[in-house]
Amino acid sequence: MNRIDRVTAILIQLQSKRVVKAQEIADRFGISLRTVYRDIKALEESGVPLAGEAGVGYSIMEGYRLPPVMFTREEAIAFLTAEKMVEKLTDPSSVEQYQSAMFKIKSVLRYAEKDLLDDMSAYIEVVENPYLPQAANKPIHLQTILKSIAGKAVLDIGYFANHTQQYSNRDVEPVGIFYQGSYWYMIAYCRLRKDYRNFRTDRISYINLTGNHFDKQHPALKSFLNKMNTEKEMFTIVIQVEKSTLKYFGEQKFYHGFVSQQETGYKMEMTFVTASLMGFAKFFLLFGEYADIISPPGLKEMVKKNIEKISKKLSS
Repeated sequence: MNRIDRVTAILIQLQSKRVVKAQEIADRFGISLRTVYRDIKALEESGVPLAGEAGVGYSIMEGYRLPPVMFTREEAIAFLTAEKMVEKLTDPSSVEQYQSAMFKIKSVLRYAEKDLLDDMSAYIEVVENPYLPQAANKPIHLQTILKSIAGKAVLDIGYFANHTQQYSNRDVEPVGIFYQGSYWYMIAYCRLRKDYRNFRTDRISYINLTGNHFDKQHPALKSFLNKMNTEKEMFTIVIQVEKSTLKYFGEQKFYHGFVSQQETGYKMEMTFVTASLMGFAKFFLLFGEYADIISPPGLKEMVKKNIEKISKKLSS
């Protein structure tokens, strides 16, 4: 990217939020802080009303705006790709909001880019994985949750906890949402349990903004996600599988923590890292007659017990 294009892109970035740190600009463009300072100075000399403070960042005077931005072909296609993902991975309310935003984006595109998006739409699709469980078109309440987060509004929800098989009504203070597997989840402070909880959004039977607000500054969503990953006990599993069976694994191996594989004679040695030894034991039964368990020893015992249970059921 030449300097003129980079300085223009920095100006657009400065308009994207209230304060932008110099390090953010440096990281985005892969340049040094010294180069960032030179580019910022060039913007100031060209008449852009910038305010900067050491250790804080840069901001543009309120009310200053660039003329309408022209998107590149690649950026326009990226918007279209995101639209396809929103259609499949969110809910009708989120789709409606994104489509409204897309109309605004398309309104500033050149005719060539508008025609390109019309043509490219038929070449991009997001297809649901048939091997993963689906949410059965249940409401997932994303816009209500996001509105609550933005306004620090307390939510009144009805929730079915799968692990206890119990239904309860709760007031919660949402922290954030994340997508994992085939489901959306909400991390929130539960006033009933007086602790943070993880709620699967399709198990929320109803959700209402209470009109009450909370002032507490909750930890960032990322800290909860990091904690979820580090608190799990992880098991390293090594098995040897006949090469002829590898074609039947498909993507399922990734759902069970596949890490790597290497040839050992006529077999393939595969390594997995998983939080559920029992879950892997059941997975192993699919191809166990063509495989050997190298480690851990406890996995062999679990597989044996599963086989014994199945054998008793078949003989009864």
